Amino acid sequence: MRTALRRRFTPLVALALTGLLATTGCGSDASAARTDGYTLRIGAIGNSNKLSGPVGWLHERGELVPALAEAGVGDVAVVTFPNGPDLNQALAAGELDLAVYGDTPALVARGANQPTRLIAQASVNLDAGIVAKANGGPTSVAELAGKKLAVQTGSYIHRYLLGALADAGVEPAEILHVYASEVEAALERGDVDAAAVPAANVEFLRARGYPVLTVASVDHRQYLGTSAAVVTESFLAARPEIVQVWQRAQRGAAEQVGEDWAGFLDYTISINGFPPEVVRATTSPDQWPAEPFTEEGLTLLAGTKEFLTDQEFLRNDFDLDEWIAPGAR
Repeated sequence: MRTALRRRFTPLVALALTGLLATTGCGSDASAARTDGYTLRIGAIGNSNKLSGPVGWLHERGELVPALAEAGVGDVAVVTFPNGPDLNQALAAGELDLAVYGDTPALVARGANQPTRLIAQASVNLDAGIVAKANGGPTSVAELAGKKLAVQTGSYIHRYLLGALADAGVEPAEILHVYASEVEAALERGDVDAAAVPAANVEFLRARGYPVLTVASVDHRQYLGTSAAVVTESFLAARPEIVQVWQRAQRGAAEQVGEDWAGFLDYTISINGFPPEVVRATTSPDQWPAEPFTEEGLTLLAGTKEFLTDQEFLRNDFDLDEWIAPGAR
């Protein structure tokens, strides 16, 4: 089972890692130069060049740059990517200083010896689920055996899918890389029999008549995702103060979310692309801890790394404590 699943994960990871290893050390880390008022280049997952979560809301309100000013930040440039492997390549090429994205691609990159350090967990308990095509599709996880599945590869959703399949002893015919935004079309055309998608996509597709086979928060809580805030080692060497300053900004942003949950939801709805009722149903305060590291978040992160190591998705194993930046915890 492990070997079969690995065959479906490895080619895309290997492709991403080829780009990573080919570009590591290339490019200029211009923002790491010791000049006041530099632009902090942040990578994230999305399609609007906006940060999600409390820190994104802080930035939308014009409060992130002042919160980071003590670290010399004079401006913030946000670049979003469709998935983690694409972001990893930009990070390795020296085009980003900091990135906030899913734990799985961050761990895979570090396992490929990409020089990053973890400075915070931006979110925890990221949910996902598996949906099936509406007419004549599988009705249970067991019925996914021999079927074509879709998932955004290299993501925490991918890791969840593989874990759920392994737990059920199910061997699909094929796992295809399909962006979450394109899953409905793939299901409708019959290109795939089922797909693993983030929680908002699950509820959106459920409302449109697609059967939901399983949800991580209900059946596989050990596979809930987290997101990682990482910096390049070269940037950290030049700006070690970013660790404490970023953590304070995250803490302050989370506290503001607690004080104005409705305002935060409005911002999340504005960048999410889903109906308001879907966003409200799949966004919870417990996803956004005030502290940069929590016992729950670290447990989930360790579980993800253990799974990736066991499935041989990490090129090299490493110690989580050594990945965490000095002074971050």
